[in-house]
Amino acid sequence: MLNRKKLTLLGLLVILALLFAACGGDAEPTEAPVGEEPVDEEPVVEEEPTEEMMEEEEPPAEEEPAGEEEPAGEGEEITLRVLAGNVGQELALTQAAAERYMEANPNVTVEVVDTPDFVQDRLGVYLQLFEAQSPEGDVFQIDVIWPGDLAEHFVDLNEYGAAEVAGDHFDAIIENNTVDGALVGIPWFTDAGLLYYRTDLLEKYGFDAPPATWTELEEMAATIQEGEREEGNQDFWGFVWQGNAYEGLTCDALEWVSSNGGGTIVSPDGVITINNEAAIEIVDQAAGWVDTISPPGVTGYGEEDARAVWQAGNAAFMRNWPYAYSLGQAEDSAIVDMFDVSPLPAGEGGSPAATLGGWQLAVSRYSEHPEQAADLALFMASAEEQKIRAIEGSFNPTIESLYQDEEVLAAAPFFGSLFDVFTNAVARPSTVTAPQYNETSTLFFNAVHSVLIGDMDAEAAFAGLELDLEDLLGFETGAP
Repeated sequence: MLNRKKLTLLGLLVILALLFAACGGDAEPTEAPVGEEPVDEEPVVEEEPTEEMMEEEEPPAEEEPAGEEEPAGEGEEITLRVLAGNVGQELALTQAAAERYMEANPNVTVEVVDTPDFVQDRLGVYLQLFEAQSPEGDVFQIDVIWPGDLAEHFVDLNEYGAAEVAGDHFDAIIENNTVDGALVGIPWFTDAGLLYYRTDLLEKYGFDAPPATWTELEEMAATIQEGEREEGNQDFWGFVWQGNAYEGLTCDALEWVSSNGGGTIVSPDGVITINNEAAIEIVDQAAGWVDTISPPGVTGYGEEDARAVWQAGNAAFMRNWPYAYSLGQAEDSAIVDMFDVSPLPAGEGGSPAATLGGWQLAVSRYSEHPEQAADLALFMASAEEQKIRAIEGSFNPTIESLYQDEEVLAAAPFFGSLFDVFTNAVARPSTVTAPQYNETSTLFFNAVHSVLIGDMDAEAAFAGLELDLEDLLGFETGAP
């Protein structure tokens, strides 16, 4: 893949540079070849400089003060590297933004580097670069859950002009991205989990509205799946989602648990709450979807796996992020104008919950051009660029005014109708568990995955998870 090859090459170049520096320095005196006597050389008598010679010598040129950079578009040619994602249209839209920036800044070359789709894999690549303090990455696309864990590696964007535009973005996201007073990431797009459903199939099988509860979803999915298979489509499934053991499963499972009154794994005030009856009940229920209304392989699905089944016309329902909307309406989609989106279902007696997602742009402390890199990040997160991404890729803006923009709403009508879903999404416990959120999430999604694949029931899985989180975090346990 492009991402791994390119990043491997970059890492190799860093190592080679370090080795070269270590081997450099003053040259050793040259020794005579073996078997030969050294040759005595005549001593060189240096000539005393005359007054005329001294007058002819020009004074040395004054050096530029160290540490000062030319503004973007002036001075020497520079290259900036943006480490970006490649889910759906992400990479293409990022490259298009880079082209627009280069048109306005002809002395800047922007290279967009593809990074792994799975969040844990991408984080691993980032950590390798940070550990080496590598300048090979300038602008990093970072998850909404990472500011607390990675803040030490990023500059304060407030010092590069972000303070002037921060007020245009959702306050909650700016607050999330601010660590010890430093804005370590400018919001780029926000996310929340949604339920995609086939409007034509709901009508065909006599359903008036999308499901309000997970139990209703089970019943509707089973009915539609049975009917479509009887008509000859043996590849049809009722519901597809993200079941692989990765951050995507943390998002899906948090929605199940929270919607059933089971809390948020760890409460905002630092109490481990996951081992409770409501959480156990809903995760056991979700395990029952595997190989009934969901494919047996759903326990290996990421976002794009679920979208592939859905967009081919082989699912009645899908849980995914907003980016999948515009792709479902593309010319090569089998379901153009045959689907809509709604809030995710709730548990019995609970209320719908959507996990807060989204990505930010951060500038590395190890960049050789932090001023220009910050200028690029602010350009890509500007209202003009967010509008383009909203229209062309259905990426939710972080700038509230764009939710009243007629062109944006024409391209993605649900931005308006589901505005409350996006502004009231459930946050993962990344702040309270920082800098150990990644380990917290890994313990959680592995416990849930063990239930989905039938290794144990949720009661046993969450009892073990509670003990593991106590060891990791040192927090108390309690009810949600």
